[in-house]
Amino acid sequence: DSVAQGRRLKCSLCTKVLKKIQALAGDDPDESAVQAALQKGCRALGRSVGKKCQKLVSKYQEQISEGLQNGDLPQDICAAIGICRS
Repeated sequence: DSVAQGRRLKCSLCTKVLKKIQALAGDDPDESAVQAALQKGCRALGRSVGKKCQKLVSKYQEQISEGLQNGDLPQDICAAIGICRS
C-alpha cells in the first residue's frame, strides 16, 4: 500500500541522509563535528532531497546527533526514530 511505500521511501532517504552526514562527521565525531555535518550533509544532497533532509534533521536532531556520536549505524538510528522498521 502507499503508506508502506511512503515509509520505505522515507527509510531509504533517512539512511542515505545519515550515511552522508556520518561520512562528513568522520570517525568518532564530537557534537560540533556532527552539527557541522548536519548542516553540510543536507546541502550536499541537492535541492529536493535537501529540503526533506532539513526537515528530518530539524525534527530529529537530538537523536541523530546522539546516534552518530555513539557510532550507531544509519539504519539503526532511522529505526530508533521510527522511520525504518528495526
